[in-house]
Amino acid sequence: MRAALVLLLCAVTAAPSVAQESRKDTRPPIAPDIRDDETRLKIQRGDFVVVPIPISNPTLDSGLVGGAAYFYPQTEEEKKAEPASLTALAGLYTSNDSRALVAVQQNYWRNGRWRFTGAIGGADLRLSLLTSENSTTSWRINGGLLFAKIARRIKGNWYGGLLTRAVDAKQTIEIDVDDSDFTADLDLGDVRSVGLGAYVEYDSRDMPTNAYSGRYFKFDALFNDESIGSNNTYQNYAASFRSYHQLRDSLVLAWQLQACTRQGTTPLWDACTLPLRGFSLTDYLGSNTLIGQFETRWQMSKRWGLVGFVGSGYVGGSLNDINEREGIPSYGAGVRFMVLPAKRVNIRLDFAWSTDSNAIHLSVGEAF
Repeated sequence: MRAALVLLLCAVTAAPSVAQESRKDTRPPIAPDIRDDETRLKIQRGDFVVVPIPISNPTLDSGLVGGAAYFYPQTEEEKKAEPASLTALAGLYTSNDSRALVAVQQNYWRNGRWRFTGAIGGADLRLSLLTSENSTTSWRINGGLLFAKIARRIKGNWYGGLLTRAVDAKQTIEIDVDDSDFTADLDLGDVRSVGLGAYVEYDSRDMPTNAYSGRYFKFDALFNDESIGSNNTYQNYAASFRSYHQLRDSLVLAWQLQACTRQGTTPLWDACTLPLRGFSLTDYLGSNTLIGQFETRWQMSKRWGLVGFVGSGYVGGSLNDINEREGIPSYGAGVRFMVLPAKRVNIRLDFAWSTDSNAIHLSVGEAF
């Protein structure tokens, strides 16, 4: 693991061509800078902004995310070269009594060539798991998180960086695990995970919050190891590719491919998921997942839009046998209302179906 990290570090930091570049980092920050945007959804005092965000989904039920961010002042030259550094705080509460609180720091320097993101927080999540009888059982996760990553531009639209993550989580499952049909190589107990890793990404999207054109690719690897404080030794790998095509002024076709794999004895809360619509994220957990989805987006007026989507996913090394299906479908339609036209930020309401379920998804921002 250490040798792999050394090689990744060399690849990230040994790009001399970067020193000659002055392109602005267009990747989306943790919180979009809406200080100059006209909207009734924010409370603003100078560089301090507060925004409430309603959510509803089959994973956490309905609730509210409250976000507050302070954007550090910039000179005119800094504004041209890099986004504003910020300190943010976000809290979550939902109708199933799930709650979370996280503080985030994000800084840019060297004309946007370097970016640091750090987060610390805690959560108490009330979730559900599918059992072999196709019913659900309660699953509670309570723990804390510490996360940091640093990245730099390698060349053009390519970026690379290093990351670290520490999670100390307790799990409670209201079944007798020994008598259940859970078959995956997943740790169902209390687990502390500490990992080091690296990632690389490419981003040519015209506007990351709601792209009309461009491509996005990301690959990341995280190595959790007992030698650095983790209870288990296991590895996380994930890759994602998104593509956006403006067919007409008001019509966009977007599609996505995403893969995830875990190697070693992985905590249940760190298993691969199927991030599709129509069911809970916790319905399909395993050591390998693969999804693909298409979405057509029609902006029928300045504020209002309609979408239609279809996708499918596969899960391998699943939590139990009922999830071993060849192709788990996801399809539906949705309505969009643009609350921040300058950044194309939408409130989205999606109605989605799958084989044995259906769901309503309410959130801010696009699904991908």
